Amino acid sequence: MTSSTSTPGLARFNTSADSDARAALHEVCASSAWGSKLLAQRPYAGAEDLFLASDAAMAELTAEDLAEAMAGHPPIGRPKPGDPTSAREQRGMAGASEALKAELLELNLAYQERFGHVFLICATGRTGEQMRDALRDRIGNTPEQEREIVRTELGKINRIRLTRLVEEDPA
Repeated sequence: MTSSTSTPGLARFNTSADSDARAALHEVCASSAWGSKLLAQRPYAGAEDLFLASDAAMAELTAEDLAEAMAGHPPIGRPKPGDPTSAREQRGMAGASEALKAELLELNLAYQERFGHVFLICATGRTGEQMRDALRDRIGNTPEQEREIVRTELGKINRIRLTRLVEEDPA
């Protein structure tokens, strides 16, 4: 492990009961294999150690583990009602036109038909148009190419969510 400073949120994560830490990790990523790997390595000296463990666990996920992780994500353009995380991450869709939303729905359905899962992209900081363009580009990929892109995108999402987890002030 690298040496770095611990935040109050990381300290809380490191010392919380396994069931609480597992629940927090599940909010980050729905893959139980990923969560188990991170849980087994507690305590973390710093956030970077947690991020590196997340990246390593993500690299080891099987196709089934990736499918489980993707099942925790709503389609782009349709954040889960009442879920502040998906709403925040898909903020780039907030001002999207009805035409763009309809196009994204159509592309999402075509993608799902082709690959058997939702289109997954790290939406944070992206506009609706950028997400649509990425969807258009990726729909032509092979399933193998797409699985590795999804793995990379999930890794980005996990880092953003883990950052929020370790930076939250428990007070």
